[in-house]
Amino acid sequence: MNRQIIAELIEKDYSSVQNKIGTFLQDEIAERKCQGVVFGLSGGIDSTVIAMLCAKFAKEKSLAIIMPSSKITPKVDTEDAIKIVDTLALEYKLIDIGFIHKEYSKYLEPNPLAFGNLVARIRANILYYYANARNYLVLGSSDRSEFLTGYFTKFGDGGADLLPIVSLYKTQIREFARFLKVSPSIITKPSGPHLWEGHTVETELGLGYDEIDVILHCVVDKNLSVEETAKIAEIPLSDVDKIYQMYKRSEHKRITPKACTL
Repeated sequence: MNRQIIAELIEKDYSSVQNKIGTFLQDEIAERKCQGVVFGLSGGIDSTVIAMLCAKFAKEKSLAIIMPSSKITPKVDTEDAIKIVDTLALEYKLIDIGFIHKEYSKYLEPNPLAFGNLVARIRANILYYYANARNYLVLGSSDRSEFLTGYFTKFGDGGADLLPIVSLYKTQIREFARFLKVSPSIITKPSGPHLWEGHTVETELGLGYDEIDVILHCVVDKNLSVEETAKIAEIPLSDVDKIYQMYKRSEHKRITPKACTL
């Protein structure tokens, strides 16, 4: 793979990035006449970055909800999430959604994929419950890599009022996290929504985020063809096409529902 492209991607002024996101959060809370923000904290890198930004720019107006699903969510993730809110002194609630998820299984016919995505949709319901109760805005934790590949659950973790970090690729998020002094163990932790046991992104896709981000940067940002990207990025054509097809197939996730015009 062409490492120069990654080097160019992560070369950013992260102090400026931090301030722009902070201003964005403060302005949106004020302009929408809301009382604050609520977000899901998984213990992964994306939601940890959001927690740190909220602690810096909207500390008294932020609520973190930690929602492990028993038997699916790794114990270390929940432990990391609790350490984060304790360190940052953020208000939080810990809700084990495993029992809610299990209750659904009594009434629905079996489908492993749909049942896995239901985990994310249960979390969205809880986030919007608190948003509704407190007049808060829901923050989504999708980064640009996940957003462009459609690696999120529609109306689950994709359901949000604001997307603070959606302009940053995962490789940039990792660099940003280093700037924010996030724990190295969280930065290097395999990313995954954990919708079923052992669920990680890079294992499922068969590609690392370095490769995914280079492909997306070339195809989406630079508008290069699949063939041009494979050549410039020095990545097999089949891998480039795989990510490109994910980008195209997931377009419906990135737009509002299509209305019938009469």
